Amino acid sequence: MAKLRDVPHTPGVYVMRDRLNSVIYVGKARDLRKRLSNYFTPARSKLVDRKTRALIASIWDFDIHQVRNEPEALLLEGKLIKEFRPKYNISFRDDKRFLMVRVNLQDDFPRFTLTRLKRDDGARYFGPFAHSGALRTTLNWLNKKFGLRVCQPIRPDEQTYKHCSNDIIKNCSAPCIGRVSITEYRALMEQACAYLDGKGSKSLISLLEEEMQKAAQKLDFEKAAELRDMVEDLKKTFSPTRTFQRGARAKVISTIDPMADVKELQEALGLEKPPLVMECFDIANIGTAHCVASMVRFKDGVPDNANYRRYRIRAVTGQNDFISMAEVIRRRFSRILLEGREVMGEDGDYSQETPLEMMRRLETQEPPAPAESKGKKTKFIRLPDLVIVDGGKGQLGMAMKELQRLGLSDLPLIGLAKEHEEIYRPHDPDPLVLPHEMGALKLLQRIRDEAHRWANGYHQLLLGRRVEESLLDDCPGVSQNRKAALLKAFGSVTRLRKASATQIAEIPGISQTLAATIVDFLASRSSAE
Repeated sequence: MAKLRDVPHTPGVYVMRDRLNSVIYVGKARDLRKRLSNYFTPARSKLVDRKTRALIASIWDFDIHQVRNEPEALLLEGKLIKEFRPKYNISFRDDKRFLMVRVNLQDDFPRFTLTRLKRDDGARYFGPFAHSGALRTTLNWLNKKFGLRVCQPIRPDEQTYKHCSNDIIKNCSAPCIGRVSITEYRALMEQACAYLDGKGSKSLISLLEEEMQKAAQKLDFEKAAELRDMVEDLKKTFSPTRTFQRGARAKVISTIDPMADVKELQEALGLEKPPLVMECFDIANIGTAHCVASMVRFKDGVPDNANYRRYRIRAVTGQNDFISMAEVIRRRFSRILLEGREVMGEDGDYSQETPLEMMRRLETQEPPAPAESKGKKTKFIRLPDLVIVDGGKGQLGMAMKELQRLGLSDLPLIGLAKEHEEIYRPHDPDPLVLPHEMGALKLLQRIRDEAHRWANGYHQLLLGRRVEESLLDDCPGVSQNRKAALLKAFGSVTRLRKASATQIAEIPGISQTLAATIVDFLASRSSAE
């Protein structure tokens, strides 16, 4: 393969694509040239498992992304897998993020904590870090070296000190009992933060390597092995890496001539008129707790952002794309028909027209004035010229049933399967496959990707709402059962902030001491925000 000869011997990430230019696999390598050569060596391809043979048979092209080191490759690999969700990848397909280190220097006695979410709370964040085990070892070492506190209470007092042995074994500078002043303690924390920033890490590693050599010369191999492991962990943690942000492509790229793509799509699908208004529906499952749907509308081949909609699925609690698609189609078009009848007034109740005929007639004439008794004018929403569902035969079949029940069986409808970009049409068992370079297919891909982006945005919104409630996860002494009891009693963290310690202590399982701790915890987080 001629393209393979131009691949450099550097670390990086490679992206495999099929003949339709869809991403089917993302991988990382210390040496891109050697790794990619393994895929295209006939002798090696016969020795791999069935799944890898299927992957190799599907590869049509590949892209490479060079990085500076292996941790960067790991971060970029995770980012691309979460973005493209290739079918041959297993790891990184969930929303689990790499670990970061958080420290709030505004606290009286700051300490390092681990988190996977970066919040806008005024704290300082380091990372993400590719190697979680090395990071935990490094933080333990930093805490011991600089005498940083690791205890849970926000404001440790003498009572807390009685149950703490870190000062006795010289692992903590004990600012809570005044062994060092707050100013001195924060200076120690600043020095530790400098190491996480990569400042002075090379000289530190050199000193540890010298100690390792001295221990080996003294035949103290156990200590030398500990120092060797420590050096390796520090190198992994302090290795400079760039972060790769997700969601950078927030806007839909428009074509040079959107209307040309619309007319080409009309010809490809055999529609009676150009699909000037198109609506696309997508289902997004957020774990097992939430299922949401998105609807985006394109007008004249470009996004009509004002008419985007999003839905919380009510009919199913788990993951069932078919039932979810039926619900969102039913809710969307029953709402449109109901508003159309309100515009028609009494004429709509006695009309012999089908719902589709009535709505099409309203589009071509001035809608009648609404009844005076209703007091306000009902907004008229026209039916789309083409309905697109993200999925194959299953999602298309459920959408067809719902449209038939609403009297909209003649409304143009297609399903777009993402795996091979196949177009499924009602009553046609064979999918339509358009050439990848065809503008009509690119238009369908744009509206489908926009629906997917809109659904993911709703996902992030719901995740952000859960972040506020997850603040209680960091509160000392608050277990999952106590957290559930608090949220059930007060409804939200916002209302809990306004409650007094006495009110909180009335909740079963919450003592007066714990209630005071909760009040202090929420107050400190509130001031930081």
